[in-house]
Amino acid sequence: MLLEGTRDTLYMTLCSAVAGYVLGLPLGVLLYVTGKGGLCPLPVVYRIIDIICNIIRSIPFLILLILLIPFTRFVVGKSYGSTATIVPLVICAAPYIARVVESSLNEVDAGVIEAARAMGASNIQIIFKVLLVEARTSLVTGFTITTGLLLGYSAMSGTVGGGGLGDIAVRYGYYRWQTSIMFITVALLIVVFQIIQMLGTKVARKLDHRKKSKQ
Repeated sequence: MLLEGTRDTLYMTLCSAVAGYVLGLPLGVLLYVTGKGGLCPLPVVYRIIDIICNIIRSIPFLILLILLIPFTRFVVGKSYGSTATIVPLVICAAPYIARVVESSLNEVDAGVIEAARAMGASNIQIIFKVLLVEARTSLVTGFTITTGLLLGYSAMSGTVGGGGLGDIAVRYGYYRWQTSIMFITVALLIVVFQIIQMLGTKVARKLDHRKKSKQ
């Protein structure tokens, strides 16, 4: 049961993290490009995306999970289980990732962008060959942090039948007062989180060209 719970938790966390980045990365790039001082400032477009991201991020995940039950049922055919939980996890993750991407791109040295412009690079070339490349370390760090956040949210979804370790902790550790199972699920969540953090940190260090240049 615990092995299946761990598998379901990893399934929900990793799938939602990847899908969240597929949606959040373009949104974050769009926020940067259309924002003040961006490559193509469009205040109206920026404001619309900004408001949508802020609204979704301001809703606690458990409430968002319940609000999205009809939409989740429409998408996957049911509102419970690990696959169904991925839907609200992705919707929750995408705006958060968009903000992380926007922040990462804002950290890129303006001089590098100006140098690319001076060499005749188009906005598309600057985005893919300059911004995303220069911000890759920060983007990987953001992905790691987001994955850890989604791990916690996936466990939280267990209160409404979301599956995984959170569901086991609620059903056996809370309702049946089996504290040993509660402690084991918590320990497994900690181990999974540490592994995610360790792998993310290693990848970020390998991609950090600043440390390589110093060496």
